[in-house]
This record gives sequence, C-alpha cells and structure tokens, in this order.
Amino acid sequence: MNSKSQIVATIGPATKDKEIIRKMIEHQMDVVRLNFSWGTLEEHASYIHTVREVATEFNKRIPIIQDLSGPRIQGGKSGHHFNESISEILTETDKSNLAFGLEQGIDYVAMSYVGNKDDILLLRDEMKKFGKVVPIIAKIERMEALEHIDEIIEASDVIMIARGDLGNEVPLEKIPFIEKMIIEKCKIVGKPVITATQMLISMVDQPFPTRAEVTDVTFAILMGSDAVMLSDETATGHYPVEAVIMMEKIIIEAEQHTNGGVVNILS
Repeated sequence: MNSKSQIVATIGPATKDKEIIRKMIEHQMDVVRLNFSWGTLEEHASYIHTVREVATEFNKRIPIIQDLSGPRIQGGKSGHHFNESISEILTETDKSNLAFGLEQGIDYVAMSYVGNKDDILLLRDEMKKFGKVVPIIAKIERMEALEHIDEIIEASDVIMIARGDLGNEVPLEKIPFIEKMIIEKCKIVGKPVITATQMLISMVDQPFPTRAEVTDVTFAILMGSDAVMLSDETATGHYPVEAVIMMEKIIIEAEQHTNGGVVNILS
C-alpha cells in the first residue's frame, strides 16, 4: 500500500548516485526538489538527468521542483536570512537559474520569500519571457506573506509552508498554529500544500527519527498536508533512503486516521 500524501525529497551530494535515487523511488519518493541556493548548474543538470533516467526505468513520472534561492544572505552557523535591502524579490541570479531550469524542463518553480501576489505575478511574467510557464510554489516564510496569505494562495499553484525561515520571523511556538491556518485555507480552495523543513532532521546523522519528529509528520498529515518534504535529510544526510522509508511509514499510518481529501500535486 502506498500513501496518498506525497514525499518531496531534496536531491544533493548525498543522493546524486543513481542507485540511491533508485532506492528512494522504490520507497515512494514522489517528487524531487533541487535547492538552487547550493551547487552548480552542472551539478543540478546531472541530478535532473539521473532522476529522469531512473524514473523511466520505473515507468513513473517524478516531477522536479526548482527551488530558487531568492534574496538570501548566507550567515555561516546562523544559516541564512532574508536580505531586507533588496528592491525586487526575484534576483538576477534567480532569473539566470530560472532560464536554466526551464531549458532543462523542470516541472515546478518554488519562489522563496514571497511577500504578496505581485511576487507570484512577477515570476510568471519572467517565465513568459522564456516562452514557458510552469506551476509556481509559493514558499511562506515571511511575516509579510502571512499578512497577504489569501491573495498568495489565490495567485499561486501550490503553497509550501517553509518553517525554517518562517521560524526566524515569528515566535517558534506560533509555528504549529500558522501551519494549521495555512493548511485549512488551502483545503477550502483546493490548493495543494506542502509542509517542509526539519521534519526528520535528526536522520541527517541517525538512522531513525525522534518520537517528536514522528509526531510532527503525523500531525502535518492529519491537518491535511498534501505533501511533506525532506531537505537536509536527503540532500546531505547519511541516511537518505532510510529517511524516505520512515516518512512513508509515518504517512501510511497517519492516513489510516484521516478522511482523505489529498490533492495530488503530480496532476
């Protein structure tokens, strides 16, 4: 039995080999994410080629998300944060990467640091310049996005609750309730919603998750997430296949206690 809710897995140095990707697809990795905050275009092209080659072996469609970095500032141990000094949310690097991604035939573009619907429209207009428009995933990670959440949901094709950067903007204890609010709004209008960041983060270094992480993924599904995402767990972690296997187990169990209603983002 396979889960209805989908697993989005980030491909990176830990998962670049064909055999690892093959095992991840075998264990129900549904969607691939490429994080353009890291790596070279050559590396991403290689990831895309490998994923497509292995997906063909399984006669499966594995959509690829290009996650644009947006105006972020890298901060060493403190990670990264939004560059408040920018005038436009879509950077020149983003535009260059977008051209590359569309040329490579990516299936979705995730936009970082969305603030309002105009950001979504800007990205869509930029795609038109390249002659190809693909669905847009709006990443919710700023206070401004929460203030304009209804118009962002309406303007975008998919919503991602990017809890990492969002946790830098709002008190951490508010994150579960923001997550619940966004999922409920997406359910009302039938927009797919992805819950992301640190879902099984201990599996970067350990072959099993914490009990709290299992509970987190479970409640993301119970609240109505259409997909849940693995980031460092599969991009740079030591146990990427085990993380996908565990995620699928948790989702299947959680779905025994739901009423369905999952929107398939593969459509």
